Amino acid sequence: MLKVEYQKWELEIDDLRQLAIESPHKRTRERFAALYDIAQGSNATQVASKSKRNHQTVQSWVHRFNADGPNAMVYRRTGGRPSLRLRSLG
Repeated sequence: MLKVEYQKWELEIDDLRQLAIESPHKRTRERFAALYDIAQGSNATQVASKSKRNHQTVQSWVHRFNADGPNAMVYRRTGGRPSLRLRSLG
């Protein structure tokens, strides 16, 4: 069974919910919301269906969180072409 080890990082379930609400980036909010749902008893397949993600993606978020903590959930742009918005600012 997939388990979110939030206590390992001195967090409560409600902290995951707050992070899902308050995180500045949409993808970070999505990841914390998935963790919250799984901590509440949902499984990766249910969360994946709800968020239109692959269940393996959701599982990887849980494994990454358990190994590296909340900072591992923060979205970081890893490359590719800059968005039109960013290019127009430059």
